Amino acid sequence: MRRLERRWQGCEGLRAKVSRVTLLLEKEYGIPRRESPGDPLDVLIETILSQNTSDQNRDKAYRRLKARFPRWDYVLEAKTRSIVSAIRPGGLAEQKARRIHGILYWIKKREGRMSLAFVRKMSFEEIKETIGSLKGIGPKTLHCLLLFGLGREVFPVDTHILRVGKRLGFLPERMGAEKAHPWMVPFLPKGKSLSLHLNLIRFGRSVCKARDPQCNICFLTKDCLHPIK
Repeated sequence: MRRLERRWQGCEGLRAKVSRVTLLLEKEYGIPRRESPGDPLDVLIETILSQNTSDQNRDKAYRRLKARFPRWDYVLEAKTRSIVSAIRPGGLAEQKARRIHGILYWIKKREGRMSLAFVRKMSFEEIKETIGSLKGIGPKTLHCLLLFGLGREVFPVDTHILRVGKRLGFLPERMGAEKAHPWMVPFLPKGKSLSLHLNLIRFGRSVCKARDPQCNICFLTKDCLHPIK
């Protein structure tokens, strides 16, 4: 963190750029409405299912899992092959099934019931130390739990945001997602983490694509470091 703090010094220009891009994205896509946080455990499982797959496949896997096992206790009691069968549309089904089962087992052993309500009273560092240490929960999954399950002001960095962030100069070119999470903290406009997160993802999917960026229709070319002429 000390190294990051040294890099943050004198970065007012980058902070202003992030704020400007946030406003331009809101002008184009609107301001996402912050809904009431979902159940933390539901959000956590859904985010695990989202790893390395599309939203459509994640949603299908989650719906199948909940249809087959209406309560998380039923998932814990189920055989691994039954969980794998339910979540197969989300990809990496065997790996995700083991991770989900392991997390549910840990929660049940700790709390005596299937609930993550206890994290609501924890600080960011406490949640990071407690939940972030579980297998299968990386920085993005942890930050999604905080943002969507607890309503905290945090900024998850997925593959779209990592790519677009580098093209816009928010992130150093060689930085990975794990380091990108603490890096972005001082540059986020107050109260805009949800807006910037969702709108950057939308922008990355529709305009600033990985293989075929639509630079001819891009409204952020003035802020891009690598526009294709």
